[in-house]
Amino acid sequence: MTARTDRIDELLRQEIGAILARDVQDPRIGFVTITDVETAPDLSNARVWVSVIGQPDERARTMRALERAMPFVRRELGSRIRLRRIPELHLRADDTAERGTRVLRLLAELESGETPEDAPPIGESLPTPAGRASPEVPKEGSAESHLRGRRPGEGRRGGENRHARGERHQRRGRS
Repeated sequence: MTARTDRIDELLRQEIGAILARDVQDPRIGFVTITDVETAPDLSNARVWVSVIGQPDERARTMRALERAMPFVRRELGSRIRLRRIPELHLRADDTAERGTRVLRLLAELESGETPEDAPPIGESLPTPAGRASPEVPKEGSAESHLRGRRPGEGRRGGENRHARGERHQRRGRS
C-alpha cells in the first residue's frame, strides 16, 4: 500500500487496541490483541486482525462479543481520529501465534526423534512433516558438495564476491 494507508493502519491498530482495553466493558471479551489492520485505499473498509487467547469456545464467544462492540469502537474512533471517513471495521481471527506454536512443537518432536502422535486441530491447514531416517549429506565430489557450509552469496573461496563488495572489474595488464 501507500505510506499514508500504512500510517492510518498503524494508527487504527493502536487506537482500536486502546479502546478495547479501556473503554469496552463487555465481560465476554477475553484477552484480545489487535495484530494488524488492513485499510482499503478509499478508507471505506478495514480488516482488523485479532488474536484471542483461550479455548476454542471462549475464542468464539470473544469474537461474537467483539463483532457486537465494533459499532461502538467505530464511533469512538470518530471522536479520537481526524479522518474524513472512519472505515467500516471487519474482524478476522489471526491464528498465526497458534500455528507458530504448533510448528515449534512439531520441530521439537522431530529433533528429539519422536513422531508427532496427536492429530492436527480441526481446521488446521498446516501439513504434518514426515520424519526422515537420516539427513541427506551430499557425497564428496558431487555437484552439491562444494556448496556445503557456505552462506548465500558466498563463492568457492568463501566470503563475498567483488561485485557484492562494489569493486569494479579490473583487466590484467592494463593500467
